[in-house]
Amino acid sequence: MVASCSKNKSPECISERLDSECSRRRSGDAADLNYWDHDLAENNVNEEEQTCQYLAKLFENSLCRAKKTKLHCSEVLVPERLIRKIARDVLCLSSSEPCGLRGSIIYVNMEIENMCKKLDRIVYDSSVIPTFELTLILKQDGNSWPSLRDFFFIGTCFAPGFRQALKLSPGFCLIKKKLYSSSAGTVIEC
Repeated sequence: MVASCSKNKSPECISERLDSECSRRRSGDAADLNYWDHDLAENNVNEEEQTCQYLAKLFENSLCRAKKTKLHCSEVLVPERLIRKIARDVLCLSSSEPCGLRGSIIYVNMEIENMCKKLDRIVYDSSVIPTFELTLILKQDGNSWPSLRDFFFIGTCFAPGFRQALKLSPGFCLIKKKLYSSSAGTVIEC
């Protein structure tokens, strides 16, 4: 199954669609909840929020480690809420899997100047046999011009090709591949 968002749709369209699908799958019909189920639903929301925060931290750490070694920059500028949105979409894509997020391997890549660089491989729970792979492709903001600082630093204390800051685009791509099925993967592009 392939699902994508065309260029003229906002990134919120996929997020809203995924949110509604995930919440429908997770809780069934909200009107069916009784008093005790309501408390359980609140605990699940808190647990999901903690998992989302932890996943966002994993992505931030991946970018931090890749700054100097693979991205050749001193800082990565990330649009507000981008990492959080990616974490939510990853959680939603993993909700239909047999082991959930625990059965995932996440590859973090960066598309820079029409080339894709591998940044990191995240195994969420190494004690679980992976059931699916997610490939996250972050994109460089093509609209940003290099800063004057980058020109001054070239040829001084940093190696050639080293840039001061790399700005990420708010757009990204998530590709899901089930390891136990021969069906086509799911592609979500925001």
